[in-house]
Amino acid sequence: MTTAYSFSSQLYIDGRRTDGDSQASLVVRNPATEELIAEVPQSSLTDVRRAVEAARRAFDEGPWPRLKPAERAAVLLRMAEEMERRLPDLVAVNIAEAGSVRPLAESLQTRVPVAHLRDMAERVMPTFAWERPMQPTVAPGIGISQGVLRREAFGVCALISAYNFPFFLSMMKVIPALAAGCTAVLKPAPATPLESLLIGDFADAAGLPPGVLNIVTGDIAAGRELTTHPMVDLVSFTGSDTVGRAVYAQASASLKKVVLELGGKSASIVRADADLDGAVRSALAGITTHAGQGCSLLTRTLVHESVHDELVARLSEGLAAVRVGDPADPATTMGPLISEAQRDKVEKLIHVGEEQGARIVHGGRRPAGLDRGYFVEPTLFTGVDNGMTIARTEFFGPVGVVIPFATDEEAVRIANDSPYGLAGAVWSADTVAAHEIASRVRAGGVTINGGSAGVNPRAAFGGYKQSGLGREWGEFGLDEYLQTKTVSWAAR
Repeated sequence: MTTAYSFSSQLYIDGRRTDGDSQASLVVRNPATEELIAEVPQSSLTDVRRAVEAARRAFDEGPWPRLKPAERAAVLLRMAEEMERRLPDLVAVNIAEAGSVRPLAESLQTRVPVAHLRDMAERVMPTFAWERPMQPTVAPGIGISQGVLRREAFGVCALISAYNFPFFLSMMKVIPALAAGCTAVLKPAPATPLESLLIGDFADAAGLPPGVLNIVTGDIAAGRELTTHPMVDLVSFTGSDTVGRAVYAQASASLKKVVLELGGKSASIVRADADLDGAVRSALAGITTHAGQGCSLLTRTLVHESVHDELVARLSEGLAAVRVGDPADPATTMGPLISEAQRDKVEKLIHVGEEQGARIVHGGRRPAGLDRGYFVEPTLFTGVDNGMTIARTEFFGPVGVVIPFATDEEAVRIANDSPYGLAGAVWSADTVAAHEIASRVRAGGVTINGGSAGVNPRAAFGGYKQSGLGREWGEFGLDEYLQTKTVSWAAR
């Protein structure tokens, strides 16, 4: 098949491209057109085991964990340079396999992870406390005990990524794992393997030693092999909380460390004195960004009853202006869901919302004139009680709910009445009150009046409750891939 971009369709094991030993393949389709993009090898269990064994050898016998941080940082910078050179390919593949509209493909999906890679190599690694002295302790009759605290690579890591932000999510695992001196096996989601397979090209161009990074494909069986393999020391998984619990259980038998970045049903609290223009823009983004396929998107809008009707009217007007269609079309502002199965799930949840008495004020159907592709109109519900299924279940689709509140206490209670705790937001002219509310919301990250610009690599990303375990990004992500070792001695 000829395409307008270049991608690698082979597995990447022990520094080499390979088709593996399986006759099976994964079919990758464009979710906007349902057309075949590529067929890539589906890893057999033998392929996965070969990848794990290569990572084990590279960690136990190879140079990577024993390089100085500055030497590893130099390799990571070369990777970043190669990624920057290949950005047009990354963007084109992302639009085709993930269904991103071009502005998202050119920012969060591709450029942002490269910026995080540069930040790790240029800011975090040179200043990180890889080793620091312990405070000497005087023991009468024994002597003075002293020593150092060392941060050392955790070992072989299984990195299991998700389909919605394929390159971004894979790199948020690859970056800290490699920076720490770990070796890794990366398994992207079956629906979107192409961007992650490209990372092997970048590793080769940068001179990463063989076996340090391996990339395999597959679904449940490949994932289970990675989470249970005795040679794997750490598992990092991004996906649904249902699968996350299975990963946690599988890894527990051998007491592997587990980092989980799971789902969300994040709440935006809009007080009576809020800037409604900003709050509405944020709510629109929570519904339409990548067709709602984002774990940290703000999909529950909690609004003070005095401004409820005005916010709903503005939000409905904004949704009416959304242009749904093929993301390859520059006029498109919202693309498709990833698959027919995901569209079916979203449509069933919309139907449940109607059955439970919520009212659709916009959307709720498939867009007219789009006979191919996995599209759903951006949809808004009002008349929602926080106990309803649509207020508690993650759609992973372009659906938002609006819930009124009377007091700040009620708003915080509703926001926290969720099994999830990934993100949140507060909108208010009273920033002191907003800060107090933010401190009471049980979530890993809360923004006030829109927060800071962009995806800040100095922030810590992760969730409370069923939204996961551990943190990603910057030094917080790096810390997850390190062990702490005490080396002590007596001064006589």
